[in-house]
Amino acid sequence: MKRAFKYRFYPTDAQAAELSRTFGCVRKVYNLALAARTEAWTRQERVNYNATSAMLTAWKKTEELAYLAEVSSVPLQQALRHLQTAFSNFFGKRAKYPRFKSRKKSRKSAEYTTSAFRFRDGKLTLAKMAEPLDIVWSRPLPEGVSPSTVTVSQDAAGRWHVSLLCEDPSVKPLSAASAAVGIDVGLDHLLTLSTGEKIANPRHERRDRARLAKAQRQLARKTRGDGANRAKARRKAARVYARITDRRRDHLHRLTTRLVRENQTIVIEDLTVRNMVKNRSLARAISDAAWSDFRSMLEYKARWYGREVIAVDRWFPSSRLCSACGTVQDRMPLHVRTWTCDCGTTHDRDVNAAKNILAVGLTASVCGAGVRPQRSTPGGQSAMKQKTPRREP
Repeated sequence: MKRAFKYRFYPTDAQAAELSRTFGCVRKVYNLALAARTEAWTRQERVNYNATSAMLTAWKKTEELAYLAEVSSVPLQQALRHLQTAFSNFFGKRAKYPRFKSRKKSRKSAEYTTSAFRFRDGKLTLAKMAEPLDIVWSRPLPEGVSPSTVTVSQDAAGRWHVSLLCEDPSVKPLSAASAAVGIDVGLDHLLTLSTGEKIANPRHERRDRARLAKAQRQLARKTRGDGANRAKARRKAARVYARITDRRRDHLHRLTTRLVRENQTIVIEDLTVRNMVKNRSLARAISDAAWSDFRSMLEYKARWYGREVIAVDRWFPSSRLCSACGTVQDRMPLHVRTWTCDCGTTHDRDVNAAKNILAVGLTASVCGAGVRPQRSTPGGQSAMKQKTPRREP
């Protein structure tokens, strides 16, 4: 199993200058190739990776773009491969049409393959550089492995990172577990498990909201002609955002790793977060909870360790359904946190929802429903709606 290991590093002035030039050349080549392919598309012509690679060779020979030959050619070729992947996803209807990279907003990165770097005795040296990178090895690489791909990047806060793609022999299926858990996500509590456990919502953005507001006010006071002062204020605000993001990601990694290790089957709700954040009253809190990141982490870790993640249909009335007798309530406003069914059972709203999510998820697993039930079937209904039996009141 291939796995990426990401580390911070501190380049020298010469290395930072070389990498900055490489980032600019990668962006330029990507945009030139995208423009060429777009123009050919209007003429009903297809331009593939081999054609853009030949274009790159011709561009380097022109006086205007001669500077492209001054940096390593491998990151430039990788940019063309990434563009080819973007078009393949577009033609496969998995993504939108590729967009041009912005100098200010796009991610600064460059990818090196084995022919463009040397990794020996724990030291990494990139092409066009005389000295190895000063990497902070926060955790060791798997013993006896060498990276197949190296990606260098710089974030908006000015931090430099290097990502090493390696074959990790430690990633293998865990021994089978008998436990299964249903999960209801929320805002008051980040997660509520079918076991009755509630995991608090850390609200990372709220904890740093005052510091973030101050940094944003300072940035707003800088006019666009301030140059270095505006860039300094922008980096200061970006560092606050990076602090929030890092703490949120660390917390989600700990949660998802624990859930995957303890349970063989994990059932979650298929939520359309993209539509939910359109609610201005809840958008900030929903974004801070990062439900989409939580789901993606669960899914790829489950694939790593031989676990199963099931997503139930978003329209399943998990909160209104009594987990004891199966009666469905007509209405259940959000402010109602506990309620009593006609059968006499008193429910905690979130715990009851988690129990129902687990029950319908296990039923769907037996019937063969997929992880993404929102995809339409030829009959016009989602897979979960077709295969999940109705509960009679």
